[in-house]
Amino acid sequence: MATDDMWVWDGGRVCLDFANTLRHRWRSPSQETLRDPGDLALWLERAGLLRPGPPDHADAAVLAAGRKLRETVDRAVLAVSDGRLPSPGDVTALNRAAARAPRPALQIAVTDGRLEAAGTTSIAADASAALTLIAQDAVDLLLSADIRRVRICGADRCALRFLDRSPARNRRWCSMSRCGNRTKVRLHQARTRRGEHPPAD
Repeated sequence: MATDDMWVWDGGRVCLDFANTLRHRWRSPSQETLRDPGDLALWLERAGLLRPGPPDHADAAVLAAGRKLRETVDRAVLAVSDGRLPSPGDVTALNRAAARAPRPALQIAVTDGRLEAAGTTSIAADASAALTLIAQDAVDLLLSADIRRVRICGADRCALRFLDRSPARNRRWCSMSRCGNRTKVRLHQARTRRGEHPPAD
């Protein structure tokens, strides 16, 4: 069974975090973190999409459907973020997955004296319904202006997907504390080995 440290929550959207459950996409074979139905149920619980409960929330068929949905989401999001249309098959698959359950009810909140959206109710009773929430999030992302902010981590050995919410829209790493710092350290060590010095400030 996967452990929490195998999962990364830096995607900025639940559908991107789900796409990131297939790690190391830059190499072959990549690393599957949803190895059994229990992994899928645990990930859905940790993502806040599934009520905690017994491990029989998911079975082999639901796991296969989840992995298939994950790759559909990934292909569609990367296509649209690159200015292309997703394949007709991916559009159909996402629409079907998103329609399997009613959309969660939109919630409101008062924040700093203003009325604003507070997200949606998003706890499902079973893993299949939780996968529907992921498909609905992907459809929302594909239709929003945020789709142009989807990035792939710039680290050579990462390839995690994330939503760039930086004001300048120039975020390069899925996480500065993980990939950003590691890359900077590696580049510094390489310069040091070559006898180069960084330019003075």
